[in-house]
Amino acid sequence: MKLQLLFFGIVSDVLKTSSLEIELANTCSVQHLKAQLVAMYPVLKNMDSYAIAVNETYATDTTTLQENDVVAIIPPVSGG
Repeated sequence: MKLQLLFFGIVSDVLKTSSLEIELANTCSVQHLKAQLVAMYPVLKNMDSYAIAVNETYATDTTTLQENDVVAIIPPVSGG
């Protein structure tokens, strides 16, 4: 299953990319994807408060991902 990942803010800075296409063996949940990302990029373990959006809609850990979904990794935003 192919997924398009979009990274924003500090996540894109740390990973040095704003997008990535990955392939997973099966359909999975957002929680499983998070675990896969931490395995691929251990630095994300320290950034556990980011939000996930799937196809431009905020998702929960139990959201099931499908082939060709676009998944955005959105870190907390602060400012004034």
